[in-house]
Amino acid sequence: MLLKAAINGGRTLEEHPAVPRTTQEIVDASLAAVAAGADVVHAHVLTEAGEQTIHPDSVGTWVRAMRAADPSVVIGTTTGLWTVSSHEERMAHVAGWPADALPDFASVAFCEEGAAEAAELVLERGMILESAVWSMADVPALLAAPSLHKNVRILIEPEVEDVAEAVALCREIAALLRAEGVTAPILYHGYDATVWPIVEAAIADGCETRIGFEDGVELPDGSAPADNADLVRAVRELESR
Repeated sequence: MLLKAAINGGRTLEEHPAVPRTTQEIVDASLAAVAAGADVVHAHVLTEAGEQTIHPDSVGTWVRAMRAADPSVVIGTTTGLWTVSSHEERMAHVAGWPADALPDFASVAFCEEGAAEAAELVLERGMILESAVWSMADVPALLAAPSLHKNVRILIEPEVEDVAEAVALCREIAALLRAEGVTAPILYHGYDATVWPIVEAAIADGCETRIGFEDGVELPDGSAPADNADLVRAVRELESR
């Protein structure tokens, strides 16, 4: 099972003191997550002020640092609209990511304005594309996108807090995608209370999954992990049962 480590996202140090925020912390956490059993790493780059960013300078600095540390680690980042002021700025930033320091993959959320155009740009830049849907309402846009069958995986990220509803939604969306001819691997992941039930559903359903501080800051038993690597190891332990 492919396991992605989503090591920081928008988490703060108040939520967990080991959330990686500086470039060096992101590099170190990425290496540790892979050593613990993650296959790929998804990270959000932060400005000096602590804001998430996809600015070309910041992305280039992070990618170069990762390549210098270990060029074999497969890394990706977001193209999320929350990191910019507009879709137009997003397109300009992704177009400006340095050609010699591109992430291996980038994620596009199909709940956002301009998602199909952003997905095409990711592919045009030579990166691997993964597309995300957060609800059933996002699925038509994904299915209509020219990039649909060029995804390395489809992420299902239910934006609901009820555990049973979140798991059911993952399965409902996955079934619809398969019925519509989508053959790419499907990855389920949750947030906070839904994280571990969705990880378990992904394992049961033969899907990919992800874990890390972006998604949750507790281990399956409710205790606090030391770091992202602890969370990765917990998924691999569940998988081996």
